[in-house]
Amino acid sequence: MNRDQIIVKPLTAQDAQAFKALRLNAISDSPAAIWPTYEEEARTTPEAIGERIRQSDTQIVFGAFDGSRLIGIVGLRRQPLVQVAHKAVLWGVLVDPQWRGSGVARMLLERAIAHARDTDVLQINLAVHTENPRAQRLYQSLGFEAYGVERRAVRVADRFYDEQHMTLRLDS
Repeated sequence: MNRDQIIVKPLTAQDAQAFKALRLNAISDSPAAIWPTYEEEARTTPEAIGERIRQSDTQIVFGAFDGSRLIGIVGLRRQPLVQVAHKAVLWGVLVDPQWRGSGVARMLLERAIAHARDTDVLQINLAVHTENPRAQRLYQSLGFEAYGVERRAVRVADRFYDEQHMTLRLDS
């Protein structure tokens, strides 16, 4: 695995099938880390996935590619409403298990943050499971700060998981 060969770029409709496959794999690996269940994600139509990853003024999804293979994703979305357009939500951060710990997540996050700066976003918010200290450390290393915990944010079967909310101010 050579990190130097990784290309990070916005996803297009042609990446929909790979996007879905990567998310299904991530749900199988860590069902509490992603909101939809495996069954919900599996039922998502190609059209719906295409819409989810379609770049617009308010959203973008970046993919990390090892050659033609999609190995990681990160989404950035904001509301079009003037009074909240200064902030965006980082979502769907995941990396193929074979590439975890290789710096791919950092590459994706740095690209999303740069895009946010380029589009006048002043603040990025995210939620991360409290049982994922590795991800929390990565976000902190990029300047994100915790501002609260949502108890019982996700329920998988009969178990609840808490999420830590974090923010990165880009104007300070």
